[in-house]
Amino acid sequence: MSELKVNKITPKTGTSIQLGESGDTITIPCGATLTNNGTATGFGLSFCTTVKTSPFTATANKGFLINTGSAVTVTLPASPATGAEVIIVDQTGQAATNNITLGRNGSKIKGGCVDLLMTTNRGGLRLVYSGSSQGWITATAGNDATASPAFMSASGGTETISGNYKIHTFTSDGTFTVNSSAVSSSNNEVSYLIIAGGGSGGSSVHGAGGGAGGFRESKSGVDSYTASPLEGSTNVTVSAQSYPITVGAGGTGVLNQTGVSGSNSIFSSITSAGGGGGGGYAQSSPYASSAGGSGGGGVGNSPVGGGTGGAGNTPPVSPSQGNNGGNGSGSGLQYGAGGGGGATAVGANGTGPAGGAGGAGASTEISGSAVTRAGGGGGSAYRSSAPIPSAGGAGGSGGGGAGSPSQGTAGTANTGGGGGGSERVYDGPSADNKVGGNGGSGVVIIRYKYQWQL
Repeated sequence: MSELKVNKITPKTGTSIQLGESGDTITIPCGATLTNNGTATGFGLSFCTTVKTSPFTATANKGFLINTGSAVTVTLPASPATGAEVIIVDQTGQAATNNITLGRNGSKIKGGCVDLLMTTNRGGLRLVYSGSSQGWITATAGNDATASPAFMSASGGTETISGNYKIHTFTSDGTFTVNSSAVSSSNNEVSYLIIAGGGSGGSSVHGAGGGAGGFRESKSGVDSYTASPLEGSTNVTVSAQSYPITVGAGGTGVLNQTGVSGSNSIFSSITSAGGGGGGGYAQSSPYASSAGGSGGGGVGNSPVGGGTGGAGNTPPVSPSQGNNGGNGSGSGLQYGAGGGGGATAVGANGTGPAGGAGGAGASTEISGSAVTRAGGGGGSAYRSSAPIPSAGGAGGSGGGGAGSPSQGTAGTANTGGGGGGSERVYDGPSADNKVGGNGGSGVVIIRYKYQWQL
């Protein structure tokens, strides 16, 4: 074999040097050292010599040693080129306890829009960016290292994003499908808000307000939004399967009787009860209000006095899903019906010619901003052709409909608000009959952490 001994090779012209021809093999003997003091391409990855102990963003075509004395998040390069590589190695062998999170940084990992976890002690992964369709994929793995989903992935309803959290809002029946679960059980616990349909208002003379639909909320242990005062319902941890969602309809307004109770809303093992219908009155026969998530208000009546508001939190759960309806009152020609109960307050009692206001709803930021829902409907008030002042009760904050000396208003859709009570208005020998206001339909909202970002 011929041998050429020189100390330095420089190009005769230009700045490029070629060693050999296409198809040739260039051999570097065992024990020899090839030192790179410039920029090398096509020679594989170089390793960062500083061991990483805290979150950082990786550089393409480099390897990184991770000290897993504590959990470390590695954010993958943004907008990588196809063929870009990154190697991640657990140097200290504690990844099973202190996981290494691989943050996707806007690109897919293994075809999914989820971050991954490395959980194998002394494991190593070589990731190659394959393009936008599949994103980062595992090319090689050492010491049986694998990358499992750091966060769950799901679909269903109307999907929105709030920071690192994904929100699924169901305004009608549907399916919440968990496509993949997280390796850590804490990231499979979801936050939820389940509100049932509100009850409709009572009708005929001095009809009462409908009760709000039951309000049940739970915030997961990893979530950070400001919840309502009623938060604390049973936690729900999901797995990779489909969960039917039922969104309760509001009660339909009817004529000359107690309002119709709202329908239940359901997610997993959690049921919120429909709001109770408001009390009504016809032909000197008062109709009692109904119990429910929040109770309907009591009818105004004379000469036997007002009706009693329906019981809230029926069936009972803890924390309470709602409150009682207010009582009605009646004396002479002045009748006031009670307001329906709301999520955080009882309905107000009717007073003489004035109807009671609906109970207040509850505010939560589960959907990304503060929204108040599940207010009770206001009660109506009696008026004759004589100039006796009368006023229907206001709807409770959170979608409750107002009561009226004529037609009560409906509870707001997808808030579970109770419908307002309606009055049968007398004008001489004729009567203007009005149905009670419809209850507002319910809503189911599910929220969970779906990514990690620096």
